[in-house]
Amino acid sequence: MYLKRIDGPRAVRLPDGSTMTRADLPPGDTQRWVASRKLAVVKAVLFGLITEAQAQELYALSEEELQEWIGAARMHGPDALKTTALQKYRQL
Repeated sequence: MYLKRIDGPRAVRLPDGSTMTRADLPPGDTQRWVASRKLAVVKAVLFGLITEAQAQELYALSEEELQEWIGAARMHGPDALKTTALQKYRQL
């Protein structure tokens, strides 16, 4: 069996004891960003599965957009990543 060589770890252990692998990430051509997909990318970045630069390149995200997702998830939890919650959680 051939394993593709990648930079970084193949899997990371999350604080709740679960394991996250690269297979748990959304596809690179994702067009519709629901909260669960955003949260998967945020967790991958925060726990070292992929770097911010890799996430930005793979998903064609701007630095500001990724930082907004990370900040919202840290401050308010996964519900803040929902599009319908923009007014509730992201007011200046």
